[in-house]
Amino acid sequence: MLRRPGLFPILASALALAACATPRAADVSLPAAFEAPAGAPADALALDTWWTAYGDPELTALIEQALARNPDIRTARARLDEVRAQRTSAILQYLPQGDATASGKRTTTEQISGVRASIPGFSTDGTSEQYSATFNVSWEIDPFGRGFIAYRAADAEVDRVRFAYEVTRAQLAGDTADAWFQARGLAIQLADARETARIQKDLYDIAARRAALGLAAGSEPDRVAGDLAQAQAQVAALEAQLQVQKRAILVLTGRVVEPTANIEAPPVVGAAPAVPAALPSELLQRRPDVRQAQAAVRSAAGQQRLAQLAFFPTFTLSPGLGWSRIEQPGFTSETQNWSIGGSIMQPILSIPRRMQDLKVQNARAEQAVTAYEKTVQVAFQEAEGALVNLDADRRRVALLTDGEARARRAYDAAREGYARGLTDLSSTLSAEQAWRAVRAQLTSAQVQALRRSVQAMKAIGGGWPAQAYAAK
Repeated sequence: MLRRPGLFPILASALALAACATPRAADVSLPAAFEAPAGAPADALALDTWWTAYGDPELTALIEQALARNPDIRTARARLDEVRAQRTSAILQYLPQGDATASGKRTTTEQISGVRASIPGFSTDGTSEQYSATFNVSWEIDPFGRGFIAYRAADAEVDRVRFAYEVTRAQLAGDTADAWFQARGLAIQLADARETARIQKDLYDIAARRAALGLAAGSEPDRVAGDLAQAQAQVAALEAQLQVQKRAILVLTGRVVEPTANIEAPPVVGAAPAVPAALPSELLQRRPDVRQAQAAVRSAAGQQRLAQLAFFPTFTLSPGLGWSRIEQPGFTSETQNWSIGGSIMQPILSIPRRMQDLKVQNARAEQAVTAYEKTVQVAFQEAEGALVNLDADRRRVALLTDGEARARRAYDAAREGYARGLTDLSSTLSAEQAWRAVRAQLTSAQVQALRRSVQAMKAIGGGWPAQAYAAK
């Protein structure tokens, strides 16, 4: 005769499966040092507020405004408030729960026919009143530590969202600085374009005078006039680009209703500051996105552990108090009581579902660990890439600075020679075009170096107070 398997072997198998499920350790090994040139020594505070290293009060003010007013910051802060409240709720559900109830009832009965009866405790008419109050408590006794694990998981989720908030702040600071440097680069290009238009106007006047005196061909003024129109068109295009960039800055800083004229971008850029020295291993603590991924692993591990504990029995203690009073004509009764009880709930038929829930949490824990590993790898790639590119940008700026000075001197000499009739127009225009080309490359390189320095500051974990958050 075949016998059905008992429930205890099934339960034992489920408990064994739960006991074996633990998240694997993440592989976050990194090289000992970056291949890029070492940065300058700096303290943690300087990296926390890296934008002050540029010596630009306007940049500092814009970033402070963005951090205070930007909607993304407010949304991230509200999300942080939400998970903090959820953490408190997770703790409170493992404390005694109970509600007090009270009720009252008044009934008036008037007999309109039949035999009237008046016996204490029973009357066919009159007024009766009933009152009652109860206070029942339910308390889950937690011998397996569900409450502690739930708190740890909720606390890890708070950390994850808190680091996400810091990621938003660091990203916003970088975006604001990047937009500001782009605006200043456009301001330089606009100033150069206006200067080019002015020079073309001067050349046109010179060509017109020379043609009128018969010292040059009559086509020379027309040739210069074409270049002048092109320069004026470039001015119009750059004015529009600069206005669009200013509006982007106003949006980032939460000043959408203000006119773009309130943003004054000087047509000059400084040198990129030195980036503080950093080691790859420091990214594990300095980068908020890496810390966020770390917290996600701890949160997933907590949920995994709770899924394991779902196979274990639940013990509940249920004390209670009660009081009641009945008043009828000729009769009054008042009682009070107290009770205490308990229950044990052992999952049986729900074990298959709980086993699948545990597999879900195991998979999520593996995803969190893998995401953490990838975040570390991407952080290293971004940091080294930004440092290498910044070093190349610095060398490029130095070379173009020298080249621009030489091209400027060559153009000044050619223009002076044309004004005196010593050189022709083609030589002068060629010298100007060469100088303008190098000048444009220099401006682009200077702005790119500044933007790259912002990327490097962010990549090594700047823009947030990492030292204020102890590792867990």
